[in-house]
Amino acid sequence: MKVVFHVDEENKWSEAGKNIRNLRAAAENIKIILLVNGAAIKGYLDPANAALLGEDQVEFHACHNAMQAFGISPEDLPANVEIVPAGVLDLVKLQHRGYAYIKP
Repeated sequence: MKVVFHVDEENKWSEAGKNIRNLRAAAENIKIILLVNGAAIKGYLDPANAALLGEDQVEFHACHNAMQAFGISPEDLPANVEIVPAGVLDLVKLQHRGYAYIKP
């Protein structure tokens, strides 16, 4: 099973984290990606999200366009975050590859 969680609002980080933990507890053999774009990109810098960012079985994607819009450089992000050219394009590609789409 493959799932992409899409967060584009800063106040949705906490809900996404809860959703991810609940899914991981209920399912085996699951691949999870958290894609962040829009204003939520600032959540990568928020210490409140450190526990979620420490999840080793979750991949993290950051939209380059959102990073530029909010003045975030690649060096600002945690090392485990992959920068994608455009969040919406990443979503399309992931869904094409069979990922279920969840928007908390």
